[in-house]
Amino acid sequence: MTAIRARNLSKRYGGTTAVADLSFDVEPGRVTGFLGPNGAGKSTTMRMILGLDRPSGGSVLVDGRPYHELSHPLRKVGALLDAKAVHGGRSAYDHLLAIAQSNGIPASRVNEVLETVGLREVAKRRVGGFSLGMSQRLGIAAALLGEPEILLFDEPVNGLDPDGILWIRTLMRTLAAEGRTVFVSSHLMSEMALTADHLIVIGKGSLIADTSVTEFIARSSQGYVRVRSPRLAEVAELIKVSERHPDHLRVTAMSTLEIGTITARAGIPLEELTCVRPSLEAAYMELTKDSLEFTS
Repeated sequence: MTAIRARNLSKRYGGTTAVADLSFDVEPGRVTGFLGPNGAGKSTTMRMILGLDRPSGGSVLVDGRPYHELSHPLRKVGALLDAKAVHGGRSAYDHLLAIAQSNGIPASRVNEVLETVGLREVAKRRVGGFSLGMSQRLGIAAALLGEPEILLFDEPVNGLDPDGILWIRTLMRTLAAEGRTVFVSSHLMSEMALTADHLIVIGKGSLIADTSVTEFIARSSQGYVRVRSPRLAEVAELIKVSERHPDHLRVTAMSTLEIGTITARAGIPLEELTCVRPSLEAAYMELTKDSLEFTS
């Protein structure tokens, strides 16, 4: 069954439309990246999935039903939306224990998730003194508490050091490999390139792309073939050149096979014939350039 299904989902605040007629599916067994510029409607969409905001139109179902109809929500869905939305006077252990007790989750799970996120040694410290990175880990621990099938993370690597970023990347991949659904919003394209299997991209509240990472990058026009030769001028006369540089040519309208075949027939040696593929960041910037709320 589809884990999360949004159909014609909309949210308006007075005269402002945050989400507009948005439809998508989030499937289990993979990490789905949820991308978009600031103000695109990502956080609002996540809040509607979790029943924190009521849609102005359309619907969103979690495991086939609205979130508020789930009998044991934390056993079905775990979420990290705001790492600092905790009672600062409580210890990490007491914070998680209160969540566990309110949802019928065994107290033994508290120590288990504290161990998982690396906070066992600071379990008795008040969370008001936690760094952002420690708060992120605590928020992830709360999301994991009920061993849910579906996990939502909003900017989970904020405040984490390189070791912490590697840890959360590995955790998300592991959860997906276990057959769980991982839906993660992030602005870090380098992390999404390493973590996500599928992408849902929105801009100004509307869907821009719903595709695999590979297909998303392939759609970009940023890719090209780089050609180097000791007889570069002769090569340029034979092929469709997009950009000329002193030591190489850039070609976007021909494949490496086409270029190699033409130059070989002409007896022209090549020093380099490389297909340069765009990064996820380059593809993302190209696709969302008309959906930016703020530009500089």
